[in-house]
Amino acid sequence: MALVRAIRGAATVGENDAKQIVEAAKGLLSEMMHRNNLCEENLISILFTVTTDLDQAFPARAARELGLTQTPLMCATEIAVPGSLSRCIRVMIHCYTDLSKEEIQHVYLGEAASLRPDLAGSGVDD
Repeated sequence: MALVRAIRGAATVGENDAKQIVEAAKGLLSEMMHRNNLCEENLISILFTVTTDLDQAFPARAARELGLTQTPLMCATEIAVPGSLSRCIRVMIHCYTDLSKEEIQHVYLGEAASLRPDLAGSGVDD
């Protein structure tokens, strides 16, 4: 029986550049879907957030470029907390899946792995 789950992920970019933002979001989203065996039919919605220093592209454009044309998307800006990780894109996928909460593979790529060191070894890239 498929349940509704949320899958988290994050990645960073080198600079505030439209191409880098979209490519990083595409890579992150692709990896999240691959590791959790998702296709568009499983998706309910996808939320994208960026830190305030990224304003050259909507990261949701990545989903459309990956062919996800029927999935509702939303972009938002993160709260600007002093000392937080900069140039960061976060994604939350809401989906139907047979995976248990323990089996879900949250994906934190590159520098973003520092956001959730407790998930090391469970879908986090070092």
